[in-house]
Amino acid sequence: MTEERRNARRMTRRTLLLGAGALGLSGCVSARDTMPAAHTPAPEAAPAPPLMYAAMPDEPFPIPEVDIRQIDPKWWRTEIDYDGPESAGTVIVDTPAKYLYHVGKDGRATRYGVGVGRDGFSWSGRAIIAYKREWPRWNPPDEMVARQPELEPYSIANGGMPPSLRNPLGARALYIHEGGRDTIYRIHGTSQAWSIGKAVSSGCIRLLNQDVIHLHDAVRDGSRIVVIPDPDRGQIVVG
Repeated sequence: MTEERRNARRMTRRTLLLGAGALGLSGCVSARDTMPAAHTPAPEAAPAPPLMYAAMPDEPFPIPEVDIRQIDPKWWRTEIDYDGPESAGTVIVDTPAKYLYHVGKDGRATRYGVGVGRDGFSWSGRAIIAYKREWPRWNPPDEMVARQPELEPYSIANGGMPPSLRNPLGARALYIHEGGRDTIYRIHGTSQAWSIGKAVSSGCIRLLNQDVIHLHDAVRDGSRIVVIPDPDRGQIVVG
């Protein structure tokens, strides 16, 4: 075989190898470019809350809508029949059931889901709602500050915590007195929807901010409050 023919064969083989490599590379690019992108499902949208739990942008500190995924519908505010012994205007806290009732007229009552005091901080008895406050300051009692020294900046001596959505009392507070004295227990708002229906607080009764505003507007100063004890939990008896 002449040198010319040998060079021609080498050129032909080199061309075929380069061509195969080019085809292989071309195939990878083509496959990658034409392969449909992996489908990522869009995150499930939160269900729209009922109107009573919509955002309240006109408040001094705008209140967001309730994330109703965090709260069972059985804790939603509702109107019910009431045939109990308490008179219209009375507030009843059923601690075991985690409900608060505001007795109305004509055998009706408004029922709210609530969070109650955790073990050792529950309370019960009869008292009155002495007064109410919108966007209250929070003053942790001295006993709480002793347990949680990090709360010292918000102590009564230091003026308490200013109102805000971060304030533990939320948008409204109803102050419970017995025998003319402050019991230090409150009915107040919260933005922690997950806590409704649970025993989580230091004795106070918490409602969704939208619910405590509704209750605040309906309850009069001096209204009676009855707190039914939980027989399975330690109680601090008021009255």
